[in-house]
Amino acid sequence: MSLTVALTILGAVVLLALLGHGWWSARRASPRQADAPLAAPQRVEPALGDALPQAPLPAADDAVERRVPAARRQARLDALIDAIVPLAVEAPVSGDLVMAHWPGTRRAGTKPFYIEGLNTETGDWEQPMPQQRYSELQAGVQLANRSGALNEIEYSEFVHKLQAFAEGVGAMADFPDMLDVVARSRELDAFAGPLDAQLAVRLVARSVAWSVGYVQQCAGRQGLVPGAVAGRLVLPSADEGAPPVLVLEFDAQAALAEEPQAAALREVLLSLDVPQTPAAADPFPTWHKVAHALAEDMDAELLDDAGRPITLHAFDAIGKDLAQLYDALESHDLAAGSPAARRLFAG
Repeated sequence: MSLTVALTILGAVVLLALLGHGWWSARRASPRQADAPLAAPQRVEPALGDALPQAPLPAADDAVERRVPAARRQARLDALIDAIVPLAVEAPVSGDLVMAHWPGTRRAGTKPFYIEGLNTETGDWEQPMPQQRYSELQAGVQLANRSGALNEIEYSEFVHKLQAFAEGVGAMADFPDMLDVVARSRELDAFAGPLDAQLAVRLVARSVAWSVGYVQQCAGRQGLVPGAVAGRLVLPSADEGAPPVLVLEFDAQAALAEEPQAAALREVLLSLDVPQTPAAADPFPTWHKVAHALAEDMDAELLDDAGRPITLHAFDAIGKDLAQLYDALESHDLAAGSPAARRLFAG
């Protein structure tokens, strides 16, 4: 073999090696892709427009309900977390009249308020509906939520809106004293603060970044489906109308990009909203199990907010603290996952 031929062969081998290295480097630099195109699962998170056509639109805090059931809603007001206002009427009023004077918005600042009627046929307190009659009415504003305690300005706004409604339907409102209501709201807020737990773990890529489709595919293996908001996947509750058990979040801009599969994700957040899910559903073991399964599947580290690895010992300690928190909530009639707890620990 001549020297020229040998050099030519050697040059070709080097070129192929360089091309191969470049291909491998580019492959490692690009985000991991899903194995196959993903079908778009039906979104399961609640939407505000899912109410019955003839019913008033639910307030923002009603968004935990996926659908308004065909049956009439039962009373939501709870003396534990609401300041309740009786609305006396001289004679039964129709649901159509009530709805004709419905406030344009059922919020006072950051606090939702509700109006209910005592159905003359069923004897149940419910959200007023067309073609029904009500012998009594009542309203209530929520004393506290995650935005804080009801303050004087919010209570005044509630009184103003409810007074206009009462005049429209011919009712007499019996408002509780503002100072008493505000004092109750502060007490409730101070009590609820230490019991409000939201757990979150960061999953950070060890090496290769992920595409949006890859994250969706790995999450789908654990039962998570796309939520109603871009960059959000949820593990639905087994109970109709309940909030999701787990939420997986990532960069919404990547989800909304023209080519989302080309966007590189290096971190996602898996969270559990403790007061929103009953302890009987085992949300903490589920959070623990899904976090570890995703970490293994996606080659990710499990880190806390400070960037420290979350060890098995840390998970065990969290589980013990949660058991005490569940007991404390239940002992005060605010069991995790109950309607009152979901309203109080919202907003």
